[in-house]
Amino acid sequence: MSENASESAHRTPLYKNHVARGARMMPFGGWMLPVNFGSQVEEHHACRNTAAMFDVSHMTIVDLKGAADASIPSTTNRDFLRKLLCNDVEKLTGKGDALYTCMLQPDGGVIDDLIVYWRGGDDYRLILNAATREKDLQWIEQCLDAAGDQPELQLRDDLALIAVQGPLALQRFSDVVEQTDLAERLDQDSFNVNAIRRFGSSESGDWFIGRTGYTGEDGIEVALPEDNVAVLWDALHDAGVQPAGLGARDTLRLESAMNLYGSDMDESVNPYESGIGWCVDMTDDSREFIGRTALQTDQQPQGFDRQMIGIVLNDRGVLRGGQTILVNQQEVGVVTSGSFSPTLEKSIALARVSLAACNVRSATELLDQNCQVIIRGKPLDARFVRRPFYRKRS
Repeated sequence: MSENASESAHRTPLYKNHVARGARMMPFGGWMLPVNFGSQVEEHHACRNTAAMFDVSHMTIVDLKGAADASIPSTTNRDFLRKLLCNDVEKLTGKGDALYTCMLQPDGGVIDDLIVYWRGGDDYRLILNAATREKDLQWIEQCLDAAGDQPELQLRDDLALIAVQGPLALQRFSDVVEQTDLAERLDQDSFNVNAIRRFGSSESGDWFIGRTGYTGEDGIEVALPEDNVAVLWDALHDAGVQPAGLGARDTLRLESAMNLYGSDMDESVNPYESGIGWCVDMTDDSREFIGRTALQTDQQPQGFDRQMIGIVLNDRGVLRGGQTILVNQQEVGVVTSGSFSPTLEKSIALARVSLAACNVRSATELLDQNCQVIIRGKPLDARFVRRPFYRKRS
């Protein structure tokens, strides 16, 4: 890590707290963030078995506000988002509902993946990736200008964001809120986290809870004012919630086959080629979202030659992004992201392969078939498997 990269990176409101707790810090997406607080594997297991928390304040929070005067005729934010996003916000029928989706280029390439929340009326909240912040904001502004819209676009850099994930996440968060002075700042009816539906949200003032996450476990993501975040973080820590860093966050999301932007998808591939074709909604023939025409050329996932699949390494080694995949000694694809799985105790990876090169019509025909991955110049035995690698216990 260069000193310049460290000095120029932004710092979250919890930066000093992390350093005081001995976290190993590194730059990521323009921010200085904790890689781990000790044992990355212990942090991973804490999320799977009890509860862990992640400082994700580097994520970009953008609010789209409805017109103050509803009598002024204009294109609504809902109309705008139906064009901007490949998934359809018409699915958001209950206040607080959340939706996973992508912004696409006209050629179908993925600009970014995000979550959009409906806050009631014509108000929406978008949670964007940190590393794509400037690109995303420029694209949204460009699309607004093209549509002739001037809604209130508000960057919420005044908010911090904590993810609390794991089987005991909801209970431990509830206990903390009830047992500290935080309860005095909140509308308790709004913050009964067990009453928040999966992929739903609730809010009280500037506190916002989404029952979402990036680990494959149940849990919540809490946006709150910066001056409240250290109090909540410390209280959760005292209640037994394990602080966790980028390392555990990556292995958790990989086990759950959740894509990482810049590795598993980017502007050079469309959602079908990235294994997230399920977030493309074409049911409304009249909805002309950006990228639809390019995707309609091959409406079915099998219409695209490149497909995502899981890989488990049979030999000893570690799977990493960029490694070449062979079938019958022929190059068929590349690992997009990989790591050692603490839960499975095996090296696992997401990979993009060519169906034609594999001589199959769909990725399902490859399941449980053998392949090889070139690691440090040597072909090691592996096999194709179904995603995700891990499913949450019911």
